[in-house]
Amino acid sequence: MDLLLFLELLAVVTGLGFIILMIYQNIWCWPVGIVSSLASIYLFYESKLYMESILFIFYVGIGIYGWAMWNKQKDIKPVRTKSANYHILTILVSVTLSIGVGWISSTYTDADKPFADSTSTIFSFFASYMEAHRILSSWIYWIAINLFSIWLYMEKGFQYYPGLAVIYFLLSVAGYLQWRKDYNKSQNKSTVVSEL
Repeated sequence: MDLLLFLELLAVVTGLGFIILMIYQNIWCWPVGIVSSLASIYLFYESKLYMESILFIFYVGIGIYGWAMWNKQKDIKPVRTKSANYHILTILVSVTLSIGVGWISSTYTDADKPFADSTSTIFSFFASYMEAHRILSSWIYWIAINLFSIWLYMEKGFQYYPGLAVIYFLLSVAGYLQWRKDYNKSQNKSTVVSEL
């Protein structure tokens, strides 16, 4: 088995472990995600998806950040929501950055699919940050990103990543439903406490 295929398989297996643990808000999602990200960095670099490679460097960093954030909390912090204005601003900033980074990447590198690569990467930055802060709508971003990634990975001819993106898409839906349930539970507890 060649190195790239081994790294792809390692990233797929640990990536699945990450998302399943994340759905249940298990702190071990972060170290498993770090391993998956480390395996992916070289794979994407060799495939000339430079922004994806940078994204996975970011994932290592956000993995350490998320692990530290969740580790210092004695109890599980409740899932929370954000306003429509927050999301409008997030989307506008993400689109603007995607265009700018895509242009830089297409002008100054030999990147393949620089605008698609940049869009996936920039939106993933924001979704990862929201995930570390247990923001419910992070899963909606992941649903869209994973659908987009299915196409991108198929275009690049990866053997396992398109299937992983399909599974991520399905698990993102499951993650949203689970976190929504957790959110509703925490809201009901708050109502009961405030009524006492």
